[in-house]
Amino acid sequence: MAQHAEGTYYVPHGTRWPIVGSIGMVTMLASAAAWMNGSTLGHWTFWLGLAIIIFMVFGWFGTVIRESQAGLYNSQVDGSFRLGMSWFIYSEVMFFAVFFGALFYARALVIPWLGGEGTGAATNELLWHGYTPAWPTNGPANVGGAFSTIPAFGVPFLNTLILLSSGLTVTLAHHALKKENRAGLVLWLLATVVLGFTFVFFQAEEYIEAYTELGLTLGSGIYGATFFMLTGFHGMHVTLGAIMLTVIMLRAAKGHFKPRNHFAFEAVAWYWHFVDVVWLGLFIFVYLL
Repeated sequence: MAQHAEGTYYVPHGTRWPIVGSIGMVTMLASAAAWMNGSTLGHWTFWLGLAIIIFMVFGWFGTVIRESQAGLYNSQVDGSFRLGMSWFIYSEVMFFAVFFGALFYARALVIPWLGGEGTGAATNELLWHGYTPAWPTNGPANVGGAFSTIPAFGVPFLNTLILLSSGLTVTLAHHALKKENRAGLVLWLLATVVLGFTFVFFQAEEYIEAYTELGLTLGSGIYGATFFMLTGFHGMHVTLGAIMLTVIMLRAAKGHFKPRNHFAFEAVAWYWHFVDVVWLGLFIFVYLL
């Protein structure tokens, strides 16, 4: 692929990776459906589909990295990358907004309505007589049995400090990169990676305690559903972010990124700060209030 001059229209070259990724996703989707319906074959082909997707990610990102290091991308491509990442983070904001909206709807509207407030008086009297609205709750039918909640000022507060600290360390890494301090860049990125995976470890410990000691599960009514959907998807995002930071750290150690040309670093830093902000919302509205 020839290098493109500034101001010219960039046309990407042909690549097999979108086809490979599509095959992997279709394989995973069909296999998951078969697996949930009791197919033994679906169990194995699901992991095959996942392996294809991982292969695609490594191959496609490897291609982009090699092209970037070869100087094949101009400012127009850089702007395209930035726009694409901005829209991706916007889609993630909307993704979490849906789950926060579900939490608000259940807590502020549905539960009081079932307890007889507003137009729910007849529902409370005829269907759930004696139900007192309260949060947290597993609903009038006590779905999933009794459970206890996780105190906010325990592991969740510790994880808040860890994640906020990781936001600081990735910012310090960015400053080190701008100052061409390669050792500082790698060191602060390493600190961010360690903090990210530490957060994941403590969240896994929290989930084990919830299931084995507190009786709090995904089946614990509306509270269990919203709790695990919000914290679980966030934990998945932290895991992915920590993996991306690890790749960025390894690239930095190899001498990649320049003070004025390091969008890959910035993209992962944007994502990580987004993860930080979402966790603050989770800590306040899921654990604290």
